[in-house]
Amino acid sequence: MKMGLRWFGEGYDTVSLEKIRQVPGVSGVITTLYGAMPGEDWEKEEILALKQKVEDAGLEILGIESVNVHDDIKIGLPSRDRYIEAYIRTIRTLAECGIHLICYNFMPVFDWTRTDLAKPRPDGSTVLAYDQRAIDAMDPDRLFASMEANAGGHVLPGWEPERLVHLKELFARYSDVDEKKLWENLIYFLKAIMPTCEKYEVKMAIHPDDPGWSVFGLPRIMTSGENLRRMTEAVDSPCNGVTLCTGSLGTNPDADLPGIVRMLKGKIFFAHVRNMEHTAPGCFEESAHLSSDGSFDLFAIMKALYETGFDGVMRPDHGRMILGEQAMPGYGLYDRALGSQYLLGLWEAISKAFSR
Repeated sequence: MKMGLRWFGEGYDTVSLEKIRQVPGVSGVITTLYGAMPGEDWEKEEILALKQKVEDAGLEILGIESVNVHDDIKIGLPSRDRYIEAYIRTIRTLAECGIHLICYNFMPVFDWTRTDLAKPRPDGSTVLAYDQRAIDAMDPDRLFASMEANAGGHVLPGWEPERLVHLKELFARYSDVDEKKLWENLIYFLKAIMPTCEKYEVKMAIHPDDPGWSVFGLPRIMTSGENLRRMTEAVDSPCNGVTLCTGSLGTNPDADLPGIVRMLKGKIFFAHVRNMEHTAPGCFEESAHLSSDGSFDLFAIMKALYETGFDGVMRPDHGRMILGEQAMPGYGLYDRALGSQYLLGLWEAISKAFSR
């Protein structure tokens, strides 16, 4: 297992590589070409420059999060083949640069959704939070305006204004896409890219939907362990796998997270491990990684990962904003560094207990 932190790149991230390098046990970053738009070819020179910058700081690129999938692919428009070809070229280019893990999602329009980017916790920290009652009382334009206004000047991943400025048009284009059609379009995409992934040994790790239910009537399909398994079985390939995101899957309070880990044995290429607290039906807020601070048993999750032979990349996910840090919501250094140490401590304790 390799532990990393997400890094958005110079000019986008408030956390420097030099600071990440000082976190014990963190060997690299999961990053992206943050300015690249869905459907664009990634240029080898840009990837190599990014890789060199990371390596000059004493780290490695552990994976890419994300190479975003163009909406025409998700909708299933005739133009999708052109964008799939561009995606395949990017997979090949990343492999030629020595990068063999890609995290992506298949959520229509929005990526992760939150209604509060700085909800106070009892300890004085602030966190990302979601309240379905607030979603029900607003429209998509108002949500986007709220996210943009409260992002502290940062461009949030999945909420790029260049794309979402056409929000009404995007919603209209998805009007005929239901869950069945979205499934068909995902399988079409995977069947098209898997030969290249297998040739270049690039692992594709789909991210679960966040939250795991429809938002503003848009279909969502990566909402449970069962659906993730269905996806891996629909296109059987050693390169077709998942990102285990405990926070996304755990938006369902009934989700058996250790059970999902065991269900997906051998198919978890990447793990986002974090905690959160359910506060009401359809409402949750993120918390410290410590099990007692939220609703998840992090020990049981890490134990399941260890017992199933997980040997991929892991990162602590969204952190609280603590100790006066000013950063992109969810992506400050301090609490994610604390989270990485908690997860590494659990991993060490579990591995030593098993070796006796």
